[in-house]
Amino acid sequence: MSKVHIVTDSALRLPSAVDQGVSDREIAEQLDITIVPLTVQIEGEVFKDGVDLDHEELLLRMASERVRPEIVGPTARDFRRVFGRLTRRTDQILSLHSSASLSLVYGEAKRATDAFMGRYDIMVVDSESFSLGLGILAEGAARLAEDALPLSAIVRHIRGMLRHIYISLTTDTLDYLEHSGLISASQAVLGTMLDNKPSLAVERGKIVPMEKVIGRDDAIGKLADFANEFPHIEKMAILQSTPYATEETEILRDDIEVVAQDGQLSVLLYGPLLASHVGPDAIGMMVYEGFGGH
Repeated sequence: MSKVHIVTDSALRLPSAVDQGVSDREIAEQLDITIVPLTVQIEGEVFKDGVDLDHEELLLRMASERVRPEIVGPTARDFRRVFGRLTRRTDQILSLHSSASLSLVYGEAKRATDAFMGRYDIMVVDSESFSLGLGILAEGAARLAEDALPLSAIVRHIRGMLRHIYISLTTDTLDYLEHSGLISASQAVLGTMLDNKPSLAVERGKIVPMEKVIGRDDAIGKLADFANEFPHIEKMAILQSTPYATEETEILRDDIEVVAQDGQLSVLLYGPLLASHVGPDAIGMMVYEGFGGH
């Protein structure tokens, strides 16, 4: 039986890439991970994420023009091509993808497996996450594959890991939440009038409004409270719309009492998948507590 190969999508950030300050593609090549780029449509134009789409430029354009990116791929046809190439050297594939509740990617990968049924063992798993959360799972799966674990054992371990990833968010403007169906039109209008900033959580892959807080300062305080709930953290990141630390980032860092196991708190620019739902001015915290949290 051949080694399990990991396939994922470009909505991820690999933790080793973040730690080393290199590209996700570089680490993916080292770990034998195939990253399939998201296809993003913006006002009729189609871009390949990680190829001809710059995340910072996209967020700036969203802020100024209020454009709405839409994830339209990869499609089942794209995945069939990827799986077809990989089956020349392996009969076991784990296709691990960003939250099925936030895009079509998981469903398209699932559809693509029909063409290989009975000949190859291809498992498609919903990570219920994105960004560093998805990256932690993909990198974890790849390292287990290096140890020659069978596909079923890797899938069991990854499903255990994903229950220990938590994400909390807030955003300034509410029109993207309304467009995504997360809040009603009346909630968006009233929230804008009262300057209410929503507290959002990612639960089983879905972005769920939890409560309203008044003002950005209170919203940032809620994010710090969220991080401080964890007695043990292995990885932690601030997700935001700029690749550099802002005044808000520094306030959030100062208010966080717990620290990740390696002492690092990463600041990460979020990409088109999350931006399409929460807009260009969100900020959030992602925590992976590891199995030491319970």
